[in-house]
Amino acid sequence: MRDDNSDVLVIGGGHNGLVCAAYLAGAGLKVRVLERRAIVGGAAVTEEFHPGFRNSTASYTVSLLNPKVIRDLRLHEHGLRIVERPYSNFLPLPDGRCFRLGGGLTEAEIAKFSQRDVARWGDYNAMLDRVVAVLRELVHLTPPNVGDRIAFGDWLQSYAVAKRLQHLDLRGRRDLLDLFTKSAGELLDHYFEGEPLKAALGWDSVVGNFASPYTPGSAYVLLHHLFGEVNGKPGTWGHAIGGMGAITQAMRKECEARGVAIETGAEVARLLVENGKATGVVLADGRELRAGIVASNLNPKLLYARLVERAQLDDDTAQRIERYRCGSGTFRMNVALSELPDFSAMPGTQLQPHHQSGILVGPSLRYFEQAYFDAKSKAHNPGWARQPIVEVVISSTLDDTLAPPGQHVASLFCQQVNPDVDGGWDAHRDTVAKLMIDTVDAHAPNFARSVLGYEALSPLDLERRIGLVGGDIFHGALGLDQMFSARPLLGQGAYRGAFKGLYLCGSGTHPGGGVTGLPGRNAAREILRDLRKGPRPR
Repeated sequence: MRDDNSDVLVIGGGHNGLVCAAYLAGAGLKVRVLERRAIVGGAAVTEEFHPGFRNSTASYTVSLLNPKVIRDLRLHEHGLRIVERPYSNFLPLPDGRCFRLGGGLTEAEIAKFSQRDVARWGDYNAMLDRVVAVLRELVHLTPPNVGDRIAFGDWLQSYAVAKRLQHLDLRGRRDLLDLFTKSAGELLDHYFEGEPLKAALGWDSVVGNFASPYTPGSAYVLLHHLFGEVNGKPGTWGHAIGGMGAITQAMRKECEARGVAIETGAEVARLLVENGKATGVVLADGRELRAGIVASNLNPKLLYARLVERAQLDDDTAQRIERYRCGSGTFRMNVALSELPDFSAMPGTQLQPHHQSGILVGPSLRYFEQAYFDAKSKAHNPGWARQPIVEVVISSTLDDTLAPPGQHVASLFCQQVNPDVDGGWDAHRDTVAKLMIDTVDAHAPNFARSVLGYEALSPLDLERRIGLVGGDIFHGALGLDQMFSARPLLGQGAYRGAFKGLYLCGSGTHPGGGVTGLPGRNAAREILRDLRKGPRPR
């Protein structure tokens, strides 16, 4: 059966697909979103994983969601409420001490480990403030499309980028270069000597990044996590009441209010390409849907390798997509708890502020580096760290809608595991899940016995369920070769795909991963520009 009743088909109902659809429908286009799963939201969904316990399945914390997206899509009016953590991070340390970052505690906590670092803390933040101010502008821009030909519009985009960069003095430009090319470890070692502080800051450089904090380019991954805000407070992290699904359900409501047709259980099997133009899709159930525009929210590797016939791509594009780097060191767990963790460094199962922060097990950058080497080399096991890095976020301490009274749910975001383990992930999932629980239990000795049940998601599970190739939460590594105009490839950096009429609106485009909504917003602007429709997101 053939259906031509749409102006735009959006492949994938993740948050960026919903954002793109809402903006396009707001400009008067007839838009249909096609989602393979029974629920929209992609990695930002809330699901029951144990009887009576719900949690954010994959993505689990809020900061990067752009305020313009929140405002334009009326997410607060649709019920979205975000609450802040009392402070950013709590690190229980092997010697029984702890370190806390944020919430007015930072300088006193830094002084416990290095008085010198207290003075350097101001210098470090001043450097970041200079660069992040420019980054917050650049994430809204369409990168210049560096392809076979440079169009006039691309020169204008180059000029727009240059205008933003001119706000930086020479010192700021040098800082920007450092953050794009150097390792997080080199940067943090330059500023600080206290290991817990460097670990708390360096965690952002290995989140979803299968790399050492001393890998060149990892400083940008750290920077990528810093341009967000919560409730108007820059650099803050928070929790969406109802879990991350509250964000995407609010987006769905706005899409439907604007007339977007959302179809779940609609797996796309093939992109239709005729005479070099994308003309629609074929669904797994055999239906053929046609539209003048197709926007893909999928990982670019997934799009081109599975939905497009290789013969339809030129050899260079096909080969480079095969080499497009995906893969994360992430092992994700949702855990049902009978009680709160009783940390040796801060005893008690009664609710305390540290239970509401990001609890980080991983005391130093060297610990992070060893975790990566273990997983990468497979020297001691089939492919995971002997001593992994685990961030624990107990969402129910901020949101009592997620668990039964007196009980709790925890998100365990674990690094480092190899996306490709010897023997396959199905054979090792529960072994690694036990290791992650034991890693937390070493600092909170009641943790293992308080576990009522869990859901463990290996990189393979994240790919199967959500389409995160290799478990890659960013839809492609955030390396210098896969950023800005080169994300996902040179010639496709301006949200326009390999075929006329094909657009890319997911995290595999600028500015990259995280629940920001910006790839979807920016892609919608370019689609409307090409169609000469308005109003466009500014």
